[in-house]
Order: sequence, then structure tokens, then C-alpha cells
Amino acid sequence: MAYTKTFIPYGGYWCSPFARWQGSFANLHTIKFAADVARKALEARNISPKTFSNVYLGMTIPAAQSFYGAPWLAGMIGAEGATGPVFSQACATSARVIGSATQSVETGSSDSILCITADRTSNGPHLLYPNPNNPGGRGDAEDWVWDNFNRDPFVGNTMLQTAENVAKESVITTTEQHEVVLMRYAQYQKALENDAAFHKLYMTPVEVNPSGKKVIATVTDDEGIFPSTVEGLAKLKPVMPDGTVTFGGQTFPADGNAGMIVTTQEKARELSKDSKIEIQILSFAEGRTAKGFMPKANVPAVRGALAQSGVDIKDIKAIKTHNPFALNDIFLSREFGIGLDKMNNYGSSLIWGHPQGPTGMRLVIEMIEELVMLGGGYGLFTGCAAGDTAAAIVLEVRAS
Repeated sequence: MAYTKTFIPYGGYWCSPFARWQGSFANLHTIKFAADVARKALEARNISPKTFSNVYLGMTIPAAQSFYGAPWLAGMIGAEGATGPVFSQACATSARVIGSATQSVETGSSDSILCITADRTSNGPHLLYPNPNNPGGRGDAEDWVWDNFNRDPFVGNTMLQTAENVAKESVITTTEQHEVVLMRYAQYQKALENDAAFHKLYMTPVEVNPSGKKVIATVTDDEGIFPSTVEGLAKLKPVMPDGTVTFGGQTFPADGNAGMIVTTQEKARELSKDSKIEIQILSFAEGRTAKGFMPKANVPAVRGALAQSGVDIKDIKAIKTHNPFALNDIFLSREFGIGLDKMNNYGSSLIWGHPQGPTGMRLVIEMIEELVMLGGGYGLFTGCAAGDTAAAIVLEVRAS
């Protein structure tokens, strides 16, 4: 059954630029950075932080004192009366935050939730777990970012290996993957036209001030994106022996954050920058696939979201995917009979990077703006996540 009570105010969302890891945002504290962007975004929209009954925070990489999570963030933006949980579901974190906020509004337990997703893959924490049973009492060490990129503790393989498993089973070649990369890069260029007019619909510029005393840079758009060309991609070899996926055929770690208001229809109209535009969340679903085949998990997630919403794939007007590998889109295209050119207009994580927590939220935001430009319609977001899982959302934009 489709959700019926949950809406997003038009313009009630934002996103920082995304910066390639070890770039301009590498030394910004994840939660403080997200709070700064959210505070400025709310001020620009004339929305009081006291509007929110709850703040939901999604992040996947610990930061200093992140134990205090959403209440700390709420306090920093002036929403001192609000509290809420912290969600961590790898690359599906944004979808989970939006989905959980939707369920809270649907049940009436909350009527206005500020959803914030944020992560910094740069300078990830190095953890030491005490283990007195080790020789000499030496602790067990973990590099939070690198070690989890490189090994699923349940299956024992890397994320890259999951892509190669799908490529082998479904016969997806390097050439096909590179064709998708070129298409996605061209789509992203559309977002940069007219002085990045598309990005200015939702993106909040960032003054980089790690010390809190001096602004050392101003970042107004995505940073660290490599141009993709036929000649450049042709020079790349697969990363794994006998593999198909090159460095050009996959995304890269990044830093950034995003925000979105999830609320009732009445409140959405009140907070919208155009009350003639309605954005309704219809469904949220998750999926899991066979061990070691992560890109395939999008399929059960999409089927679940479509079934719950009552919308047919043929009626979807805009599709956004978190595509850490170009082959994700190829597999999804084949499974649902969707043209590759029908997905990811104006950009995707394959091109602008993957800061984990906020990736999906940015994609949903871009999907909303695309649907508004198209005069309304149904939109589908889906993205795979660690643990051979995925999440999907269906929403509708109505423009009267």
C-alpha cells in the first residue's frame, strides 16, 4: 500500500557540493559541517529551526563526539527542542533516513522531520579495539574506511569483486561500462550549463573554515571530478586480473552533506517555495541479493517499491540510481527494459562521487528538480549498498 500522508516541501532540501576525498572538505568535522550548511540553508529559505519536531541524522563514518549525534546537530542549528536517532546503513543510509521519517509521519508520531545526511570519507578514523588475549596484549586495529571498502566480513570479498561477479554472470564488458561512463559524464555536463543553473536550484556554497577563525576557500560546486573521454578510458586496464571494471568505470570516495524536510501535506504547503508544486513520498523498500552480487540488489528493492506504490515502471518519468559501478545501470536497464539514457539526467554518483551517507539524498533531490522541470510525474530512486543490499523510493511530483 502506498504512503498517503507524507510530503516534501518544494525547495525544502539542499546539498553541499561534493568534494573528492582529501580535497577541500577533508578537515571539516562531519556533524559541524552539516550543521553549518543546514543553518545557512534554512536561513535562506526563511524556515525556523524550531519548526521541526525531530531531527534524523544519517552518517556511516564516526567523527569525534558523534556519540551525541542528532541532538548535538539540532542544538547547533537552533532546534534545541528537537531530538532524534542516528541511522547508519552504508550506501542506503539516505534512503533509510527518508523512509524512516516517512513512516513516522504516516503513523502520526512526528509531523515535521529535518533529515540530515553527512559523511567524510577523508581522514577516516583508525580504531584500536583492546584485546588482552593477543600476544603482548596488542589491540586489534581497524581502518574504518579502507578496511570496510576492502572486505565484507560476511562474504569475505571486496565491493569491486561483487561488481565483477555480476559482470561475469551477466556478460557485461568493459566497453559497455565505458559507454555508460561517457553517457553519465555528458548528462552531468547538462547540470553545469548556464553557470550551473541546475545545481543552483539546491546546492549551498561552502566557506571552508576548519579552524573556525579563517575562511581558507569557498567551494561553490563539485570538486575533483575527472573528465571522461573515449581516449582516456581506452587507456585504462581493469583493476582486478581478468576483470572488466576499470578505475574509470567506478565512482570515488567523497565528502559532503545534504538535508531534506519530510512532513505532512499541510506543513509542506506552508514551507514550500511554490505551493502549487506538491511532492509526495509513495513508497520505500529494501532488497537483498545473493552473497557477493551487490549490484543485483537494486532489482528486488525496485520491485518492492513499485509494488508498494502501485506505480508501473513504464509510468516512471525520472530515474536516479546510486551507481558505484557503471555496470549497475546496465544490469538494471536489462532487468526492467529501461533505456540507459532514461536514467540519471543531470548527474549521478558515478561522476560526482560517493560520500556514502548523503549520496542517495542528493540523488532524490535532483530527481525532484528534474520532475518539476518535466511538469510533474513519478520518480524512482534506487541504490545498492554494502552487504549485497539496496533501497528504493518512489515519489510523485504534482505541479498545478
